[in-house]
Amino acid sequence: MIRVLLLIIIYLSFISLGLPDSLLGSAWPSMYHILQVPLHYAGFIAMLVAGGSVISSVFSERIIRCFGTARVTAVSVLMTAAALMGISFSHKFVYLCLCAVPLGLGAGSVDAALNNYVALHYKARHMSWLHCFWGIGASMGPIIMSAFLIHRNSWNLGYRTIGIMQFCLVLLLFLSLPLWKNNKTPETAIRHNAIPIKQLCSIAGVKQALIAFFCYCTIETIT
Repeated sequence: MIRVLLLIIIYLSFISLGLPDSLLGSAWPSMYHILQVPLHYAGFIAMLVAGGSVISSVFSERIIRCFGTARVTAVSVLMTAAALMGISFSHKFVYLCLCAVPLGLGAGSVDAALNNYVALHYKARHMSWLHCFWGIGASMGPIIMSAFLIHRNSWNLGYRTIGIMQFCLVLLLFLSLPLWKNNKTPETAIRHNAIPIKQLCSIAGVKQALIAFFCYCTIETIT
């Protein structure tokens, strides 16, 4: 029962992870006029978010080892919620850039932590479902934003609503912290040693996989 409840919470976390990912693209046509910046400035925000995600993902193993997956996930979602609320109250481009940093750092930590946890503690099929739920969030984000743009002519309220949804998840994650401790599985007893990045890159196929994933993410982001 604990495993099922925890899996549901993880699925919800991945929905929330997807929610902000496509907000900027749907809101920017309205945002850049109000902010009085050129159209291409959206790229700066996107790169700050992506950069934060890369940094937190690279250091995720050390952070998870120190604080545990549960705390890292809860705090990271809190960071994304705070960043989204900050964006919703921003009326200058520089504030958007500042909020983009914790948004990226939080998203990268959640992504790496939960992918790792599911890979170690659940069957392989749950990994596919995990990313399906990310897709639900990524689809819902523009729908919510569009509703506020159409009916209220406000991208701020769109971001604020997503931020409030994230804060609700933060509350759920902090309340569920005992579940993570009680989720004892055979895999928990196994010692998973960290592999240095140099050693990882020397494994056959890893470099090709990284290049393919880089190209895939580039095409996805541009689209």
